[in-house]
This record gives sequence, structure tokens and C-alpha cells, in this order.
Amino acid sequence: MRHWYLTGRAPAGLAALLLLLVGALPGAAQVPSTNYVIGPKDLLEIKVQEIPEMNVERRVQDDGAIDLPLLGQVPVSGSSPLDLRDRLAALLTAKFVNSAYVTVTVKEFANRPIVLLGGVVRPGSLTVAGRWTLQQAILSAGGLAPGAGRRILILRTAENGLTDRLEVNADELFVRLNPIWNIPIYPGDVVNVGIRQEVTVFFLGEFKTTGAIKVMSDEKLTLLTMVARVGGLTERASKGSVRVKRTDAEGKAIEIKVNYGRILSGKDPDIPLQPDDVVIAKESIF
Repeated sequence: MRHWYLTGRAPAGLAALLLLLVGALPGAAQVPSTNYVIGPKDLLEIKVQEIPEMNVERRVQDDGAIDLPLLGQVPVSGSSPLDLRDRLAALLTAKFVNSAYVTVTVKEFANRPIVLLGGVVRPGSLTVAGRWTLQQAILSAGGLAPGAGRRILILRTAENGLTDRLEVNADELFVRLNPIWNIPIYPGDVVNVGIRQEVTVFFLGEFKTTGAIKVMSDEKLTLLTMVARVGGLTERASKGSVRVKRTDAEGKAIEIKVNYGRILSGKDPDIPLQPDDVVIAKESIF
């Protein structure tokens, strides 16, 4: 899985780069109807230049077929629009015309809806019709719900199973109305809007402020930012020996030992904290 984090303000020179990054995601390089696999409930538009009565819209039946003038029942499920175009052209030229210019367009991608989760007014599935953007998808679900967080995650899966996860800042999308972050949304995408809630991290030992520190879940939750929030370590603290204690999903106690001094100087990477972590700084023995 690849991760793209589209979370800050983009300088003008960065705009083109961001669009290239989004375009590099599975399925994003071209209009989704080109390689899309047709399935039941999809709405198709068929046009044949030489046979006007073939210009129809048809919704794919549960058995994967559509009923067309002249041709009757035609199985379409599992085909791409390009494959179906070529097959229809072959059927028509075999019986009715010398040549047939056929176009097949997916008008509604009902077989692979967009799924919206989390902090939207009406979570659930949306049928895609035409080109969609992230803002349009969220507004179609009633917009951001009260208590929605700043983080919007988009999970995208290509036909080959490769997945990407994008993260977008909701303030850039709905407060600053920055078009750079209003990325295209495609059939099958899952959009998860974070829910803003209060979480607690505990600080014990040689910190200038100790006890339960409450923050919002969409704030940056790392060791450096949280130690800064409590005022830093005392002069007696051992910067080389800070421990983080937590309980994993299975109820097992985990202890992480870090050298805070090395993290502070940039020699070691900052570490993410989790809600209910207990951070302990011992007193230096020197």
C-alpha cells in the first residue's frame, strides 16, 4: 500500500506535482469508465452512429445482461466498455450494416459505489454518475457532520489489487476552499472522514506538567509535540531514558524505550503516541 499525505497548504509551484501524484494512483490516470469492469445495476449509454434506434440507455440486469434493439439480450457483466464496444460493433456488422461506429459509456457506476464513512451526515454508499470530486462526494452525503475531524482518508483499490491511501486536510477543502485538495473520486473509493473526539495521554515522572493530558484525536499526537505541550522535561530528567507504556488490541502490555535527547536533536525519528499511552521520564542518576 502506498500513502500520499495531502495535508498542508501547497505553494503554487507544488500544485502541478500534487496533480501528478494523484494522477499516478491506480485508476486515476484516465477516465474510470475506460477500464472499468461492468457489473449488475450499472447504467450504460449505447450509441451507434449508423443505427439511431440503437442509441439507448440500459441498466445492467441482475443476470449481467442488457436488452438492446435488434440484438436482444446481450451479456455485458465482466466486460470493459471498450470490450463491449468492440463486441457490439462485430455483432452489428455481421448482420445489419457494413460498418458500425459504437460508443459505450458508463453513466452510473452502481456496481462499485463510493463508500463514505465516519463524520458525514449520511454515511453509506453513493452511486457515481460522471466525474466526481472529493468535495462533491462529501456534500452528496450531507456534508461534514458536527464533530467531524480534520483528517479525510481515501482508500483506493485498483483492479490488480494494489491499494493507495490518501490523506486530505478538511480545512483545506471546506474552509480555505483550496482546489488543489479537491481530488477526483472514482468508483469503489472509500472515503473515511475522521471523527473529532477527546483522547488522553498520561505523563509521569520528570515532566514539568504531569498527569492526564487531554487532546483532540485529530491533533498531531507524537512524543515531541506532547512533551512540548506539557512544558518539556525538568532539569533532573534523564533525556536518554523515556519509556512509553501502552496496551495493544489484545490486552498485552507493551513498553517502548526511547532516547528523547536523540529525537529532540533530530538524530532519531519522532514516535507516534496512541490514546491512553503512559509516558514516563526517570530522574537522572548523575
